[in-house]
Amino acid sequence: MRLPFFFGWVIVAVVFVTMGIGVNARTAFSLLFPPILGEFGWERGVVAGAFSFGFLVTAGLSPVIGWLMDKRGPRLVMELGVVMMGAGLLLASRISEPWHLYATLGVLVGGGSVCLGYTGQSLFLPNWFVRKRGLAMSIAFAGVGIGSIVLMPWMQTLIDSADWRASCWTLGLVVLLVLAPLNLLLWRRPEDIGLQPDGDAQAASQAGAGSASNIVDAKWAAIDWTLGRAVRTARFWWIAIGYICAMYAWYAVQVHQTKYLVEIGFTAGDAAWALGAVSLVAVPGQIALGHISDRMGREWVWSAACLGFVICYVALIALRQSPSFVLLYVMVVAQGALGYGYTSVMGGIVAEIFQGRHFGSIFGIIMLLMIGGGAVGPWLTGVIYDTQASYALGFWIAAGLAALSAVAIWLAAPRKVRLVAGQAERLARAKAGAD
Repeated sequence: MRLPFFFGWVIVAVVFVTMGIGVNARTAFSLLFPPILGEFGWERGVVAGAFSFGFLVTAGLSPVIGWLMDKRGPRLVMELGVVMMGAGLLLASRISEPWHLYATLGVLVGGGSVCLGYTGQSLFLPNWFVRKRGLAMSIAFAGVGIGSIVLMPWMQTLIDSADWRASCWTLGLVVLLVLAPLNLLLWRRPEDIGLQPDGDAQAASQAGAGSASNIVDAKWAAIDWTLGRAVRTARFWWIAIGYICAMYAWYAVQVHQTKYLVEIGFTAGDAAWALGAVSLVAVPGQIALGHISDRMGREWVWSAACLGFVICYVALIALRQSPSFVLLYVMVVAQGALGYGYTSVMGGIVAEIFQGRHFGSIFGIIMLLMIGGGAVGPWLTGVIYDTQASYALGFWIAAGLAALSAVAIWLAAPRKVRLVAGQAERLARAKAGAD
């Protein structure tokens, strides 16, 4: 090895900071939503549609980002994201027409977020770990929670003390000045710098990644999975359905939560706290669920995340009838500690089924489809409100799709291709006992 084994954890640290700023810069749309509505008087569907339109743009970019990751690695992808997001936030401070909103907070910030957020990081981070893949990804993605509890109240303070335009300008500078130099430290694979996943020696890494002890379906694992082969399998489409439904549920609540809470009687400060607290409680939740996924399997953790969003939506609906802080805490904990567990296993599920040279391209297409769900969620929820003057139906639809997502991932069944470390260890012990 030319570098110490802990370099993989340096990569995790870089992703932690990048996610903390990059994802929350996108999520801050929820805080900008009320003052933009107040200033311009546009319909909610029009304003929320900018967030959704950004998702359509990121959906179109996802296959390109996957291809770029396979060919050029994360540095180019991440720096592209920094430039797009920073420019989008700076220019957003000058908007005066709906199309300006769509071009800046929609296209540029949305396009930057696909590079800096869960999609971009999941294209290369799984390469650095095998036995501790779930734990490593959950720690890296927990940066969203830490960033949220810092950035969201700070953004709300800027909005209250100055205005939403000043907050966009300031956040744009933070993105450019912090993330541009930091992401020069990234590498696509440990092999590129003479390392192995998990910091192992060559032999140990091969044993962890591809030995008979963790491969259940040897015939499937032996296939050189190209994008063309992958899309002809049922597993690919079950994953796509699961991810589409999950992102619909995730982003529908993320965009509309703040406005909804204010309307049913909470203060703007309470609503901003709730948005930040969701990501804060996600930190221990994600890390715990990531570790559990390495011991029990990805399907169990995905199901727990789906359950979290079902509980979240039920609590939100109940809050209209009884706007208590107890129900608000239930909503926050369910959404953050359980729901954000999606991120701990999102990359691992695809990697364990379709790992190989073309993983980036395959994952990019799945992200294209997944982002479609994230785009439809906020838009359709806003349209339902505009037509019914109520969020109830929109929230029930999102809860149902979260439940469907859990079923789809069990049908994709990554456990039937490769075992996670804990499952492989239990199987080895069982075989040793039988002998």
